[in-house]
Amino acid sequence: MSMQEISYWNREIETISSEALRKLQLKRLKETVNTALKTPFYNARLKKAGINSADDIKRLEDIHKIPFTTKDDLRECYPNGLLSVDLNDVVRIHTSSGTTGTPTVIYHTKEDIDNWTELVARCIIATGSGKSDVFQNMMGYGMFTGGLGLHYGAERVGMTVIPIGGGNTVRQIQLMKDFKTTVLHITPSYLLHIHSKLAEGEISVKDLSLKKAYLGAEPYSENTRKKAEELFKIDAYNSYGLSEMNGPGVAFECIHKCGMHVWEDAYILEIIDPKTAEPLSEEKEGEIVFTTLMRKATPLLRYRSRDLAFIYKGGCKCKRTHRRISRITGRTDDMLIINGVNVYPSQIEQVIMRVPEVGTNYQIYLEKEGTLDKLIVKVEIYSKLFTGELKELDALRERIKEQLRASIIINPVVELHEPGSLPVFEGKAKRVVDTRTKL
Repeated sequence: MSMQEISYWNREIETISSEALRKLQLKRLKETVNTALKTPFYNARLKKAGINSADDIKRLEDIHKIPFTTKDDLRECYPNGLLSVDLNDVVRIHTSSGTTGTPTVIYHTKEDIDNWTELVARCIIATGSGKSDVFQNMMGYGMFTGGLGLHYGAERVGMTVIPIGGGNTVRQIQLMKDFKTTVLHITPSYLLHIHSKLAEGEISVKDLSLKKAYLGAEPYSENTRKKAEELFKIDAYNSYGLSEMNGPGVAFECIHKCGMHVWEDAYILEIIDPKTAEPLSEEKEGEIVFTTLMRKATPLLRYRSRDLAFIYKGGCKCKRTHRRISRITGRTDDMLIINGVNVYPSQIEQVIMRVPEVGTNYQIYLEKEGTLDKLIVKVEIYSKLFTGELKELDALRERIKEQLRASIIINPVVELHEPGSLPVFEGKAKRVVDTRTKL
């Protein structure tokens, strides 16, 4: 790691004392409870728990009186059961897909977007970047929060932003060279893929001005980070976010790379045992639970993220007082992350089982193709179709592929198999075979 001077975007709040932070969290928790009571969902949920107003929250520990919120709750509230402001005050909507096709919806007011942007600006400055940098954003835009979240934060800091989004590797590399890009926002697998493509062209790492990469959106090992740093001669930083908590900007590494600082003036962080829901002490791995403290349009109380991590003990050399979490070590549900996109096996099942020609058995294969993930969906079809013309099978394969791509965004490989050719399990079917290994 290159040694850099410690910088702050908002020194006062980033180095706030523990006592002052707790007072601020309590004040904002009370405000959030009052805001949440304006929504149909929380009005019923909180009153059932004996919380009729913010006056029933007298200390931070009273947060344990509040029931957990889950992703299923968000789906059941679709489209506006969690909206706490007038729709005229909403300036943006983000959604994420779910297992049943019903998305989770997060509404944002102008103030919400501004607060989110400030959090991302803190993250960027914490890594030593600033207005002299050229920032190439290779994350997806649109309903996905990753692209827009870092985009706004980078502009707030004053960086020169290249909003290219994902894909088109040859153009990405050319833009990196032409505009002297110094910072990337990218998935680790795509960063390694770009390096493999450099060798095919006439551009080398030495022709680039790259200094840093912000990695996120998919699980990866410390070895993968180190490999990227060595190949590009850069500093790579872990980042963490989830759409329910805005997206990127929830937690980020500073220049010391010893855990991701969670901005605790904006979120109350808890780690619980995923089975018993009991709170866990520092350095014990468990499920991350968040409560929003600065969002007006869609407040979320004690949201179970399903992400697994632990809290580091002690302070950080950067002097920021907000606690640090580890990299995400896994999930408590069956969600797959494929090239940065969240996909549930049931989403795939829902699509293929709507196709009349598909039989009753299928399997989902995940493997590495170079540094990128490859999704292969194997389906059995009725035997009479194998007596048909090859063009009919090709047409069916393309139809399934297009329907899957429309649902999960990923472009899969679809294989058609004869009935009885895929493995049959007496117990729970092993629908997913993941052969990917972390580099």
